[in-house]
This record gives sequence, structure tokens and C-alpha cells, in this order.
Amino acid sequence: MTAKERADLKTKIIEAISKTEEDVLRREESAKPISPDNAIGRVSRMDAINNRGVAEAGLRSTKRKLSNLKIALTKIDLPNFGHCSHCNNPIQAARLMFMPQSDKCVRCADK
Repeated sequence: MTAKERADLKTKIIEAISKTEEDVLRREESAKPISPDNAIGRVSRMDAINNRGVAEAGLRSTKRKLSNLKIALTKIDLPNFGHCSHCNNPIQAARLMFMPQSDKCVRCADK
């Protein structure tokens, strides 16, 4: 990985962290519990509970992505950054630009 590619990737990671933090805040709002005082019908309440479960799963996924992005940012200046954590082959630059939090090459990620 060249110095320019590394700098571009670092910028992309910082931007992705900012967007993901905003996404976490938005998802936390939609994952709040449904108040029992809220006068909605039984079917509507069940639908709201189901939607909340989906929102919580999305929130967990987004928090995991944020954590992985922060880890990638701390490791970007290390000499082995951009190498697969499983097989130690270089991860394609296009994959890192698309998913900067990736620590595995496409082949190992598919396993």
C-alpha cells in the first residue's frame, strides 16, 4: 500500500467514523422501548415490538462497525495494515476503500 493510498484510506475511515456515529445516534432513538402508557391497539403494539427488535439488531451491527472502524484507524500506520488477519496476504485496495474496517481478504471472509 502506497503512502497516498494509506492517506486516502485514513481520510475515508475518519469520514466513515463520523457518519457511523451519527447513524448510531439515529438508531438508538428508534430502538427505544415502547411506553405501556401509549394507547395503541394490540396488533399495533406487537408490530411496534417487532420493529424495535429489528432496530436493536441494526443498532448492534452499526456499533460493531463503528468499533471496527476505530480499530482500523488505530492500526492504519502499522506496517502490516492491509494484510489479511487470517492468511496474511494483502487485502485489495478496492476492498479497503469500500469496507475500511475489513481485516480479511475476500477469500478468507467468504469462509
